[in-house]
Amino acid sequence: MMSKQARKFQWSLILVTVLLLGGIPLPSAPQSQGLDPASPDEVVKLIFIHHSCGENWLNDDHGGLANALQENNYFVSDTNYGWGPDGIGDSTDIPNWLIWFRSEETARYTQALYGESDQNAPYSRFLDDPGGENQVIMFKSCFPNSELGGQPDDPAGTYEDLTVAGAKYVYNELLHYFRTRPDKLFVVITAPPVSNSSLAENARTFNLWLVNDWLQENNYALNNVAVFDFYNVLTGPDNHHRFVNGIVEYTYTSGMNTLYYPSSPGDDHPSEAGNRKATEEFVPLLNVYYHLWQSDPASSSAPQDSAPPADVEEPQPEHPRAAISAEWIDDFETDGYNLGTEWESYMGAEAGTQIQCASAAGNSHNGSSALEINFEVPAEGWATCIQSYGEAQDWSAADGISFYASAEPANLPYDMHLYVGWNETLETYVAHIEGATQWAQVDLPWEAFTRVAWEPNGGATFAAMDQISGLGFGFEGDPSAYQGTLWADDLRLMIEETAAVEAQEAPESKAQESDGGPCLSAFLLPIAALGIFMKRQMGRTSFKF
Repeated sequence: MMSKQARKFQWSLILVTVLLLGGIPLPSAPQSQGLDPASPDEVVKLIFIHHSCGENWLNDDHGGLANALQENNYFVSDTNYGWGPDGIGDSTDIPNWLIWFRSEETARYTQALYGESDQNAPYSRFLDDPGGENQVIMFKSCFPNSELGGQPDDPAGTYEDLTVAGAKYVYNELLHYFRTRPDKLFVVITAPPVSNSSLAENARTFNLWLVNDWLQENNYALNNVAVFDFYNVLTGPDNHHRFVNGIVEYTYTSGMNTLYYPSSPGDDHPSEAGNRKATEEFVPLLNVYYHLWQSDPASSSAPQDSAPPADVEEPQPEHPRAAISAEWIDDFETDGYNLGTEWESYMGAEAGTQIQCASAAGNSHNGSSALEINFEVPAEGWATCIQSYGEAQDWSAADGISFYASAEPANLPYDMHLYVGWNETLETYVAHIEGATQWAQVDLPWEAFTRVAWEPNGGATFAAMDQISGLGFGFEGDPSAYQGTLWADDLRLMIEETAAVEAQEAPESKAQESDGGPCLSAFLLPIAALGIFMKRQMGRTSFKF
């Protein structure tokens, strides 16, 4: 494995080469092929999967991308929030691309995507629809996806998440589907940068991997996948990804890894100037990608079976999940109950916000492990640790939620959240708790939960015990910053007839239930989980992604 120092030196050499020679050719297209930046001869149907940053980029009065594309013979359509089957348009974070292109619903989602001819963002149209399916598929995640955890040199992992390893895993997986559709041109638009520099090196290195290494590492031979480094273009006036003087020029200045073109202080949506620069650089490069794709005889091939290739070993869950009993939600043991997804951490965009949550050994109320949450939130910041469910849970037979907790420092304030619904229908209810340093039982009857203040009907009493889509632990930097560690264990429902059952009985009942329990994929993020995350973000901030 290449060391971090060697990797940095390698990128330094690439940078020097780029600056001295003026650019680098596309890895799949040597200069001898003659790169063509001319517009397609006939109108080509193109669709762009995006949210608000993409909407601004398309807009006539902002980035002008839709106009520029049409001037180059592309008939533009797009998806946005609320679009498509199951509202899949809501889901554009990096892990979500597997739901679009590598899930049981892929055929249904892509059929709708390829057949879409409408607008879902404001821009003018002056080309007539040529009919048929979309041929060019552009897709982009928004700027929070540039805050990837992990280390810059992490190799691809084995499941999807918002880390360098998890993001590499996602894009490697996507190639299995893209191979089956040589008749489509897939254009990855990298996530825009953020102003916060704490994880900027991760974003820089990951996007360099996408541009330079991704396809080669996977021995990808087709010309139907391309990358435009939107991130790089927005990190500085001298940072480029464009076609100029007969070559593809990719330049960046060392250390310039954050957003150079914010729309306003504190808002990481790219400004009009940044988007205009991106439009100018992207469209000729898209033409190059288009002609390379069309020059490949495979581009006229019929779609293949979209099932994963037979020689691809599908990732397996680390352990099967036991069937939930009438009482237990999660005891945080490796073979214990886990009703929904693995616990996932989310946080606001305020500088200095950190959270990590996972089952860990070392401090538990019962058994060998407990949920451990380490967090730091600034004033006005927030962070959550969430378990979400693929279908609504009916907990109306219970009286509430019960668990054991300990915390450092003493009197640590935290919340428990209950979620009802998904995406645009999501409702969040909260109960406030003060933690003790010693393990103590926490009983939260349903009447302890009220609707959060930042959603409609704030303060309303919780009454949807039969529609629960998730629960979580939350931390609010209100009114001032704070940090600490919370441990939680033996999470269960408060059910009258089992209220007297001691927690020590959990291993026995767990063993009885586990034999016939379903084996679910621990790495697959259901739409419900992502919907909770996205709605949470929209509810707590003044912008949409």
